[in-house]
Amino acid sequence: MHPSHVVANDRSYPWPKVPAIAICLDGCEPAYLEEAIKAGLMPTLQRIRATGTDRLAHSVIPSFTNPNNLSIATGRPPIVHGICGNYLYEPETGKEVMMNDVRFLRAPTVFAKFYEAGARVAIVTAKDKLRALLGAGLKFDQDRARCFSAERSASSTAADHGQDNASAWLGMPQPEVYSADLSEFVFAAGVKLLRDWHPDVMYLTTTDYVQHKYAPEQPEAQSFYRMFDTYLTQLDAMGAAIVVTADHGMKPKHLKDGSPAVVYVQDLLDAWLGKDAARVILPITDPYVVHHGALGSFATAYLPAGTNQADIIARLRATDGIILVIDRAEAVKRFELPADRIGDIVMISGENMTLGTSAHRHDLAALNEPLRSHGGLTEQEVPFIVNRVIDLPSQPVLRNFDAFFYATTAAAL
Repeated sequence: MHPSHVVANDRSYPWPKVPAIAICLDGCEPAYLEEAIKAGLMPTLQRIRATGTDRLAHSVIPSFTNPNNLSIATGRPPIVHGICGNYLYEPETGKEVMMNDVRFLRAPTVFAKFYEAGARVAIVTAKDKLRALLGAGLKFDQDRARCFSAERSASSTAADHGQDNASAWLGMPQPEVYSADLSEFVFAAGVKLLRDWHPDVMYLTTTDYVQHKYAPEQPEAQSFYRMFDTYLTQLDAMGAAIVVTADHGMKPKHLKDGSPAVVYVQDLLDAWLGKDAARVILPITDPYVVHHGALGSFATAYLPAGTNQADIIARLRATDGIILVIDRAEAVKRFELPADRIGDIVMISGENMTLGTSAHRHDLAALNEPLRSHGGLTEQEVPFIVNRVIDLPSQPVLRNFDAFFYATTAAAL
């Protein structure tokens, strides 16, 4: 017998009577759905919005992939789970490291807690960088957990992922990492798992390759959402309770000539404090920088001892394109971030501006289209759509990390 509820990080989740699914559409600015629906390309989502529940929610700040996926996975903000970027600086070692390792995770996931309670849990990610974090606490020896990525689907194993060669199992080749196919693999795997394996709880999370490259009205973007709608149709038809949300939005961040709009903060601090005296960290940095050049709208900086912090904050606030500069204590309070994983100050740029380190450190050669990116306050508004009628608060009270609470609530109806 399973329990009536599962508690994870002091939130109580009802046991689902039908599969409870959350889908995280990476980089899904609400306009993408509006434009695709307007073009008649998403009949299923259009119907779900009309007959289910349709809201907007707020993401976690920084509006980047890892912090938001782990917030969705734990049902809590970064101050609880510890993942506040894709990348961080460890002052004790003096090293900058990727935050992909499970050692950085400070709270159990909803998935691990459901698994411990006897549930069948499935997680499919586009990029492999999230897989280990999302799968923390799952075991694969009882055929009750599946957790694999599209990126490394051809090398998945039953022992480590619950599925030998997910690519062969699905009958789809392992996709190229910089492609829409990477996300399509996630949706197709979700449909097959739901049909053949019947998970109690399932999480499908995609990549924002398309959204970084194409605006909502462009055909490549519309084709992506048309593709998603065909898989959503199948998931919905099988009776699952589904929440569709996003980790963050996406805004154009380029000048009229198409070149990236950037404030190079390390260059400014070097001029004010001496070369490399301060250290600027861009938490958007990850192994997949081709489509954004590590340029986003959130940065944090470590200042040398004895710096007049108020003076630096005032100078940065006076810098065109930067809309918010606050100290660590205020950032912890306002954005619920772990104090030991951010710098002395936090900066956020405006809707059409990004923050960089030094001009020479960003390889922008691979940016073939005008830059679109995220990370700031202007990318925190995301869809929150449920294929059931359910009582939901409005934003900003409603957060994307409420996805599994409402998915399981809808599945328990």
